[in-house]
Amino acid sequence: MSNGAQSVSSSSSSMTAPQPRFLSRGNTYRSVVGDTLVLPCQVEHLGNFVLLWRRGTNVLTASNIMVTRDDRVRLIDGYNLEISDLEPQDAGDYVCQISDKINRDQVHTVEILVPPSVRAIPTSGQLQARKGGPITLECKGSGNPVPSIYWTKKSGTGKSTARIGDGPILTLDKLERQQAGVYQCTADNGVGDPVTVDMRLDVLYPPDIQVEKSWIHSGEGFEAKLVCIVYADPVATVSWYQNSFPIQTTDRRIMNTRANRHTLTIRHIQQEDFGNYSCVADNSLGRSRKYMELSGRPGPAEFYSPKWGRSSDSYNLTWKIDSYPPLEEVRLLYRRVLMNDTFQQPGRWHDFILTPEHRPATEPLTHIMSYTIKHLHPGAYYEAIVQAKNRYGWNEVSDIFQFIVANNNMDIAPEDAEVVASSKSRSNSGSVSSLPHGLQLLAALLLAFALRNSQFDRLRLGLG
Repeated sequence: MSNGAQSVSSSSSSMTAPQPRFLSRGNTYRSVVGDTLVLPCQVEHLGNFVLLWRRGTNVLTASNIMVTRDDRVRLIDGYNLEISDLEPQDAGDYVCQISDKINRDQVHTVEILVPPSVRAIPTSGQLQARKGGPITLECKGSGNPVPSIYWTKKSGTGKSTARIGDGPILTLDKLERQQAGVYQCTADNGVGDPVTVDMRLDVLYPPDIQVEKSWIHSGEGFEAKLVCIVYADPVATVSWYQNSFPIQTTDRRIMNTRANRHTLTIRHIQQEDFGNYSCVADNSLGRSRKYMELSGRPGPAEFYSPKWGRSSDSYNLTWKIDSYPPLEEVRLLYRRVLMNDTFQQPGRWHDFILTPEHRPATEPLTHIMSYTIKHLHPGAYYEAIVQAKNRYGWNEVSDIFQFIVANNNMDIAPEDAEVVASSKSRSNSGSVSSLPHGLQLLAALLLAFALRNSQFDRLRLGLG
């Protein structure tokens, strides 16, 4: 009887023992590669049951026994699974399982975040293309999440400019030489810092020449510099010519190069040095030539009188002319222009021959001249041009200068008179908003018709 009672009692206690259950919950974990991750597995009433960690069909731990040979994996604080130095291949499902008849389990999903990486295609990062043709730049990014990719172009200071393209491929059509340079591909996925790779694009093109000045003024005994700026890839060889004859370096004629700037310096100028010059640039893709003139003739007149006169019947016109030899003669022409809102009627030219005054020794180059034109109509609009001569001949006719005679009924304050600093009539467009109301309509008409017949009048006079 006693043995039977003990068997029933033992069976009854096993039936009433609490069942094991999880205190932790399954979750999804996102960790960065290289970090350490702890997966919780907390169970109460485990009793004599065994707790397993497995990944797929591979058992990692059984109770406190490490089954896996991966020394990055260990149990801490009971049955929590720690994985250190995370690698991309550690991503997946991890199962904490109770080995009872039900095989209760808890699943953790691990996602490994990988910072972006990027590489150029080709890996050298060097590309060449002909001017006018297309080119494709490509880079390949990787990481988790998949990174977004965008393109920028570095400026001359090495800083990146605004974004010029998105995606792994950047296509440039009809290349210009200015598109050569360093392009930067950037990959960013929000994990760590964005990463970049540089690609250098060389645009191959025949020489392109720009001259610093097409007309160079100088005088005998003085010095002149003729400058050509040459753009070319491959690098061009540059030669200098005078009147189609090649120039050789002498003690007076010196050729030097700094980067793409080519300079011909002529010292102690003699009369035979005046004439036409050209610089010629050659590379494997072509040839280019640009012309310059070295002249002893005066430079063009440059006006700096106020646009608005202060007298109602006269106007003081002031200009300057550069000339190494003394000026022998100056020609001043002016005319009145009648206009309304529909047409412009130029009058006939009035021609004056002026004798320049002796130039001060302190000003060996610049001649400043002034002439008061009298018997003008109040409030009228006029145009003037100037031409000068020295012993080498006449200079080019100046650009047309435009001025307005004061009106009897208008008192123009000094601050309302626009000072014109150059003779380029095409740029004379001063503000009229500060002028008295009576002048505003007139000023608008003047500005509207100022340039209509300028070139025609030059041809008709035989001046240009």
